[in-house]
Amino acid sequence: MITLKLHNTMTKAKAAFEPTDPKRVTMYVCGPTVYSRPHIGNARPALVFDVLFRLLRHLYGEEHVVYARNITDIDDKINAASQESGRSISDITKEMADIYRSDMAELGVLPPTYEPHATAHISEIIAMIKTLINSGNAYEADGHVLFNVPGFDDYGNLSHRNRHDLIAGARVDVAPYKKDPADFVLWKPSTEDLPGWESPWGRGRPGWHIECSAMIEKHLGKTIDIHGGGHDLIFPHHENEIAQSRCSHGGVDLARVWMHNGFLTMDKDKMSKSIGNIVTVHELTKTHTGETIRFAMLSAHYRQPLDWSEELLAQAKKTLDRMYGTLENLSEIDLPAGAEPSEAFIAALSDDVNTPKALAELSALCKAANTATSDVERAKLKGHLATSGALLGLLQNDPSAWLKGDGNDDQEIDALVEARKTARANKDFTESDRIRDDLTARGITLEDGADGTKWRRGL
Repeated sequence: MITLKLHNTMTKAKAAFEPTDPKRVTMYVCGPTVYSRPHIGNARPALVFDVLFRLLRHLYGEEHVVYARNITDIDDKINAASQESGRSISDITKEMADIYRSDMAELGVLPPTYEPHATAHISEIIAMIKTLINSGNAYEADGHVLFNVPGFDDYGNLSHRNRHDLIAGARVDVAPYKKDPADFVLWKPSTEDLPGWESPWGRGRPGWHIECSAMIEKHLGKTIDIHGGGHDLIFPHHENEIAQSRCSHGGVDLARVWMHNGFLTMDKDKMSKSIGNIVTVHELTKTHTGETIRFAMLSAHYRQPLDWSEELLAQAKKTLDRMYGTLENLSEIDLPAGAEPSEAFIAALSDDVNTPKALAELSALCKAANTATSDVERAKLKGHLATSGALLGLLQNDPSAWLKGDGNDDQEIDALVEARKTARANKDFTESDRIRDDLTARGITLEDGADGTKWRRGL
């Protein structure tokens, strides 16, 4: 039996995954702060953990996997967007949350089991803060409530650095009401022009970190199986989540496995709205299909950085064209009942969600299907392709419709085919082969016959 192995940021090692309860496998992933359209870097954690969600459901059963991905709808960035645009905060957050869902659906991301909003959990947040104050892990000062970091000895275990090193290398708010520079805000006062809720500490709003801890406890429990997010969340967000959750729950672990995806870069620089080197999902889907974008994203291992480029997208499209060409060639073969992904594919994906290796297995299945002569074997391989592709959120479109595309390059292809014909007539076989290779790289198959050369998309 294939064992799922996951890399745990906390232990810095890959180990066999064993959920606390196989009948209720729990996963939480930090979702978007909804103040602007998501860029493609924001989509990486959604895509990465969507594949893990699909894999967990395959291994444990759809009804046994509970996945929560939150919406942060109260934040200083949202407040700033409201003041700059003159629009209400509720209008901005509703519109941007809807856009996020739509954009992720365009990329084939399944909806999570739960999508908790921070503003719907104020009572749970206040209750958790009260617990932390009562246990001596938090204190009130100047209308704020802050977590007392020096009182939590394990602070820094996730990021594998001590508290002093973390503070030295990070931007921290220096405030006179803090007992220690590392102390972080659980609750802060709100002026009349900002969102606020009544609390024992006056009208105010929650800090960012406490929101996730409260929502996890509400929907998944005190200890969950998997907690995921981007690499940039390790410190301070996830480090702070661990501190406040463990101190609220008698020291029990917040998560058994911590997983973090690498950055998406643009020309080797981290993609960031503050830098301005971003491209939104909305912009990308004007010129590329959601499946092409998804394939490009999954072409690198989730823990590694991925440099985003048009070349990456072009290669993804060519590979998908070839795969859909294989499925088109199998169109007369019925999909067998009870089809399952291939064992090699599941083994690849179970090795710490190794999507590049899984994509290589898809290519191997296509190669085998293209050379198989038995209809029985071709049916088996078609079943493997369809079900393996589904676990990656790929190859679920009608092959004929995919290969037809928009037809924008038909004239260019016709011209190349004619140029090849001329080269062959002139016995310039080097040029003829070059044109064929160029068309093959673009996912175009040439068929030479007595009545001339025909071409089709797909290999």
